[in-house]
Amino acid sequence: MRMARIKLAGESAVYHCISRIVGGQRLLDDLGKEKLVGILGKLAEFCDVEVITYCILSNHFHLLLRVPIRVELSDTELLAKIVKFYGKKGILTALAQEGLKLRGKIDADIRESVVSRMSDVSAFMKELKQRFSRWYNKTLGRFGTLWAERFTSVVVEDSAAALRTVAAYIDLNPIRAGLVQDPKDYRFCGYAAALTGATTIRQGLMSFLEPADWGKAAAQYRMVLFVAAGSANRSDKAVLDPQTIRAELARGGELSLGQVLRLRVRHMTDGVVLGSRDFVNEMFTRHRDRFSARRKDGARPIRGVPLPGICVMRDLRVDAIG
Repeated sequence: MRMARIKLAGESAVYHCISRIVGGQRLLDDLGKEKLVGILGKLAEFCDVEVITYCILSNHFHLLLRVPIRVELSDTELLAKIVKFYGKKGILTALAQEGLKLRGKIDADIRESVVSRMSDVSAFMKELKQRFSRWYNKTLGRFGTLWAERFTSVVVEDSAAALRTVAAYIDLNPIRAGLVQDPKDYRFCGYAAALTGATTIRQGLMSFLEPADWGKAAAQYRMVLFVAAGSANRSDKAVLDPQTIRAELARGGELSLGQVLRLRVRHMTDGVVLGSRDFVNEMFTRHRDRFSARRKDGARPIRGVPLPGICVMRDLRVDAIG
């Protein structure tokens, strides 16, 4: 049974969010993926959500989002956001301007309709999926639901170790899917976007990398993606295939972080909370009412997978590796 997702209110938090196409259908072609990335960028700016990295595949997508504490905006600041997102001739723009002109302030209902979507992961994901669905159905003359279910999410500790692990897992998705040998060649993931100049994604990746310079930070992240994965920074060198990695794990062999991340690790998507033991236990204590009285703590190791220092809240006893 899936455990209800946890959302942290009134504080900054990082989430690994996943949403799937209905029936697992591969409906997202390159045009659809490009449109979804475009909506993602504009909506993130409007909602004050930071996209650390992402990966859009044909039947689902992954987002690593940092959602900050909501900041109170003046009417002038709020109007500027509305104009930039909806345009000068947008209905919401006209209503906000009318309130300022006639009553000296943006009306409370207009303000609430905008502010309620800011710094909130649920509101952000709902709007992202709805906006894309409307575009997709209109473009293809289609009707009906596009997304399979509510999005799933894992609360991720905002630490270098946890973010590095989850970001690499997300950016290695196209390799796990057999689409490319190097994620730089898959233009619908954050790593490729950052390499081609997407400043917001660069900033997101650099938030957990040590160098303050993008060139050096990019080299460090590539070490995580490739050198640690066993390809010596070259996509043409043979790497361990998933079957070999599973066999090594079964024998108790020691593998690198990158090699493990070439597998589908269910804890990354179903673990509810991911981070250090202290972080997961803190989240457990704060959400104690969701668990039975017999459970004494929250942190659980990721079974059969060597990810030192990383724990999750949900103990997946079966099929931990997909």
